[in-house]
Amino acid sequence: QVQLVESGGGLVQTGGSLRLSCTASTRTSTPYAVAWFRQVPGKDREFLASIDSTGRSTYYVDSVKGRFTISKDHAKNTVYLQMTTLKPEDTGVYYCNADHQFQIAGDYRGGPYWGQGTRVTVSS
Repeated sequence: QVQLVESGGGLVQTGGSLRLSCTASTRTSTPYAVAWFRQVPGKDREFLASIDSTGRSTYYVDSVKGRFTISKDHAKNTVYLQMTTLKPEDTGVYYCNADHQFQIAGDYRGGPYWGQGTRVTVSS
């Protein structure tokens, strides 16, 4: 069981930056990978990026590659999503997700553990 809490969302102008945080708590020592998803009304959650349990391997979908960076602070049990050069189409609710395996498929739909989401709005 992994509990996830996201934070860091907000309103930002086009071209701006935000850093999202996902803090995890778990009662086991089982390693887990973390991914970030984005959801807009009327659409399925979109997989954006993932990081393995060690923090050494990362994966990004093409739409965010070069603009978003996923990273992990082991001491804080926190995974970050640094977002730069934001566009209006980046607007949505961002969720972090934990899985027992590191996933790099573009159509990945998420593992069993989800946070509550944090809203990001990019104004034009």
